[in-house]
Amino acid sequence: MHADAVVLDIDGVLVDVADSYRRAIVESVDRHHGTTISRDDVQLFKDAGGFNNDWELTYAAALYVLTARETDITLPAFTDEIAARGGGLDAAESVVEASLSDPSVVFDQWDPDGLRETFQALYLGADRYRDLEGGEPPFDAPGYIHHEPVILRSETVDSLGDRGLGVVTGRPAAEADIALSRVALDVADDHRFTMDDWEEGKPHPAALVTVAERLGVESVVFVGDTLDDVKTALNADAADPERVYYGIGVLSGGLSGDDGRQKFAEIGASAVVEDVNEVPDLLD
Repeated sequence: MHADAVVLDIDGVLVDVADSYRRAIVESVDRHHGTTISRDDVQLFKDAGGFNNDWELTYAAALYVLTARETDITLPAFTDEIAARGGGLDAAESVVEASLSDPSVVFDQWDPDGLRETFQALYLGADRYRDLEGGEPPFDAPGYIHHEPVILRSETVDSLGDRGLGVVTGRPAAEADIALSRVALDVADDHRFTMDDWEEGKPHPAALVTVAERLGVESVVFVGDTLDDVKTALNADAADPERVYYGIGVLSGGLSGDDGRQKFAEIGASAVVEDVNEVPDLLD
């Protein structure tokens, strides 16, 4: 395919976050409620859509754990209901309300602020928590941010030649900076969008379209590890008649194997590759 620019997600694309963000999700819920979901179960929320923000995914996972104590609902059924309601945290809250005659039993125990604080302490570690959160962490932790193996190779960046380069991620800006520094990827500030730069989140096309406009290109490849990433490219293609957008799914995040390939293909991915280092081979 022809592309004047390549725009990259970070998590699962540039770095492996199985032992960082996903571990923080699972352990934050466990610390608060004494039980949790598995790391593999995190993908059920991702596939339901609307969970570009891992804090909100953590809140939704906690809602499931609390609801499961009061009902016989299974996690696949819970996330299917989230998907049927359009995805995201609002949909998860709606599922709780539909599942219980008295939803306050769940909501009275639910503590999003506490979950976020715990998540950040686990993910960042004590020193970075003080730097980025501006206060004392609730407990000392070394920080799972140090457990993010680099996926992107330097020769892959070289292979992209003079194509424009951008980033669209659900990470907060400071955490995006840390990851980009780790992979030694230099992306201009106005060619990147983070959680701090827009409210809608993926799969809304606004960030991707804005980056394409700023790059001044006519064709864009967006590389991501979730179904919402590919949907972002599809939505951008529909919203922006001035440009062509391709969504490429990578199998280095939560989706993997034949099942991952099938899910990406079913929603309209232009291509599916093992990881971002195979992307240059797709481009003419």
